[in-house]
Amino acid sequence: MVPDDAGGGLMRTDLLFDPVDGLDEALAAVDAFDAALVAGLLRPQPGQAAGVVELADAVAGTPLAARVAEAADKTVAGAAGEDHFVALAAARAALLGSVHDALTARVAEALGRPVAEEVAPGGAGGADHTANLLAAARSWLSDLARAGWQGIDHELVGGAAPVVSAMLPDPALRRQATLLDGFAAELAASCPGATLERIPVRRWADLWSRALLLTLPGATGAPAADTATGRLLPLGVDVQEHATAVQAQVHAVFEPADGGAPRLVRASASAPKPDTVVGAGLWQLLRPHLSLLTAVSEGRAMDLDAMPVTAEGDLVWDDALARAGEPADAFVTARVALPTAAAAATAPLDRHPARIAVPVLLEGYEAEQDDDGLAFRIAGHRLPVDTDRIPAAGPLTAEAVAASGACLALLRWDAGEFHVQPLAVERTVRKKAVAVHAGAWAGGTTDKAGVRAEKAATGAVDALRERAGRLLRK
Repeated sequence: MVPDDAGGGLMRTDLLFDPVDGLDEALAAVDAFDAALVAGLLRPQPGQAAGVVELADAVAGTPLAARVAEAADKTVAGAAGEDHFVALAAARAALLGSVHDALTARVAEALGRPVAEEVAPGGAGGADHTANLLAAARSWLSDLARAGWQGIDHELVGGAAPVVSAMLPDPALRRQATLLDGFAAELAASCPGATLERIPVRRWADLWSRALLLTLPGATGAPAADTATGRLLPLGVDVQEHATAVQAQVHAVFEPADGGAPRLVRASASAPKPDTVVGAGLWQLLRPHLSLLTAVSEGRAMDLDAMPVTAEGDLVWDDALARAGEPADAFVTARVALPTAAAAATAPLDRHPARIAVPVLLEGYEAEQDDDGLAFRIAGHRLPVDTDRIPAAGPLTAEAVAASGACLALLRWDAGEFHVQPLAVERTVRKKAVAVHAGAWAGGTTDKAGVRAEKAATGAVDALRERAGRLLRK
């Protein structure tokens, strides 16, 4: 995208910086409730009670109003049960969902792209035998809410372990189990809560409310809604790394074989990891699960044949349904196909401002570095660049971004403002445009730095696979 006043007419940059009606009020209600969770809701003090009431007031006049008002009354009285905590979590999710919708509508207007249609919630699903496990998860999450983040200890947090262990073997519960496991691990690393100097209030409230809502029947729904046959044009890879897991998410434009309108899609691969595997070693864990990573590093398209795809635009990847296609430059795709690609809808429980990640192409900017970090100056506005999210598993660096003339990025929103996460940049080297991609090493590389990084990681990955093999043989 180029700024509107630079002659391109493709992006209304000013819209990204104009205030959004009601956004501050919605976030203030969420913050008030999140603050109440810090000390716990077993015997709420007046300040905490006010935060719970503010959340209920914020959804007055909506279909949630009566249930949330009742939940707030019970919570203020110190008599809240699981159903009441679920209602409060739903109200919190609804407010953040409204913020998500307002921001995505603003982005669509700024980029001149159509607003995605809503997705109907999935039907009730899941076998009867899972009900007890989901109820056990709700019970643990309710105990967390009563204790608050300042009241957590190893005994309370450890209560998640048997629930997670029982959930993990069941593929239908893997999503909930992974979330609970990661959440419990974060809490365990912070015990006892009474000694914490800093609490990630918004993050833990996000994890708590999401985990609670995912325990409800039908929350996950059926994964696939359609099939995709046509050409997949990768844009870039977003790597998300945790101490115990890693995910690579490829953002791409899909062009249907029947000549239909192009649309934005994603394909993801995840793998568990020990904290000793970092940098380029991550790709060795991910490659076996997603052949698309090789196409990304080679700069190729992929031809899909009836690949399952969800209503939210997530490809349910199957290597048997894809084959390597012709060379496809990501920047050419961004300039030609991206402006007309329709965004996918967002599932109801995924409507959260932190989930906004819109592929954009930025040109005509000036990079500037100050005490607040790197930013692009576009049409007189300062658009922050999140260089912390550039993965160490690729050749893209903050220095390359600062020296670039074009940037393929994900437009995100956090802490009250939009910012961009670079996926690739174009810079001039000896009078030639050279592209540098964050995912350039995804499928392997002959780049000297990449080869060295891969070699350093190979020993650790091989040792882990051998240990896993020995355990499986016992």
